[in-house]
Amino acid sequence: MKLVELDIGSIPFGLPIPFALRGVGGTLLANKGFVIRSPEDLKTLLARGQTLYVDTDESGESYRAYLAQLQSMLHANKPLGQIADMTMQAKGQAEPQEEAPTHPRWGDWQLHWTQLLRAPDPQNFQARFERMFTALLRYSQKTPDAALLALVQLSAEEVRFYSATHAMLVAVIGMLVTRETLRWPEQHVQTLGRAALTMNISMTQLQDDLAQQRSPLSTEQAKEIDFHSERSVALLHQLGVGDALWLEAIKYHHFRDPGKLGEKTLGRQMARIIQRADIFGARIAPRIGRTPMSVTSAMQACYYDETKSVDEAGAALVKTLGIYPPGAWVQLASQESGIVVRRSQHAATPRVAVFLNRDGMPCDPLPRDTSQPAYKITGPVAHRDIRVHVALDKLLNL
Repeated sequence: MKLVELDIGSIPFGLPIPFALRGVGGTLLANKGFVIRSPEDLKTLLARGQTLYVDTDESGESYRAYLAQLQSMLHANKPLGQIADMTMQAKGQAEPQEEAPTHPRWGDWQLHWTQLLRAPDPQNFQARFERMFTALLRYSQKTPDAALLALVQLSAEEVRFYSATHAMLVAVIGMLVTRETLRWPEQHVQTLGRAALTMNISMTQLQDDLAQQRSPLSTEQAKEIDFHSERSVALLHQLGVGDALWLEAIKYHHFRDPGKLGEKTLGRQMARIIQRADIFGARIAPRIGRTPMSVTSAMQACYYDETKSVDEAGAALVKTLGIYPPGAWVQLASQESGIVVRRSQHAATPRVAVFLNRDGMPCDPLPRDTSQPAYKITGPVAHRDIRVHVALDKLLNL
């Protein structure tokens, strides 16, 4: 462990930090991604640790990039507000670009989307948004199953970046449904994706807070949730977004609007698809004090509408993702347990990688074709019941 004292004057408030903070003796004070919201939060950390340090053996690359970017902005006489809002990324961990790597650093993507959605700047919002959106779009087009696998897995495990992860998941699902099943023109597919990513922009911070809040909603929080659609539309107007379909989809994405898609305006069709994917994503995500549904139960929740009838948008979602989408943990007839890594032509027979053998013991990943009777899926396994942790990069490499 090599501790380097951190200049506390360089810490931006309200944004996730790109490295872990440690105190005297190396005591962990805050993990990477922790948000210091105010000077009071900073004082609390200092009281616990006396001085703030970065372990360069642990976070050296991120820390060096942070210092280099800070120094370059200071030399360029950038405004203090812009310096405080800088993107603090390591080499190779820049904002998502159009030419993304084979598999992105998902933790960095969560961080970047969190930064953008929590503190959008009218001067650069649209440029940053389009650059990041294009990277997510291209990756989900090229490797849709990997995108689903990563986002479903992250949704089931991560609560600190709930809002950004949820937005990416809903966007990817919505774009896949409209592209693969509903066969929409690509222009409309992408408009829906943009709307899904920004549907909650006016309450990003609140969503992240609620994911870790044990107490009931306050009156102010409930009011913010009730009016977030209208507030998101108004905020996007201020940020320069003028696409009527984009804004209509956000305005109506929480309306109770069952019925055939073809009988709705295009903006309301987008809203309905976003709503179904929103329900699915919310059901699989854990909260402090709330147990998430299994992936398959969440699929069922979005399949039926407000009248308990089959929802056309929900049915399209199930047809696109399958009964057991990538990221779902399942039990096989062989008594093995594994995670779905790839869809197949049939909704009930995806490809599975087994990580628990028939004795319930961890094992090296074993590929299973669930169309074979010996490996037929017998049911879902709740994520909380999984007794093995599998690193995301290992899953994606499968």
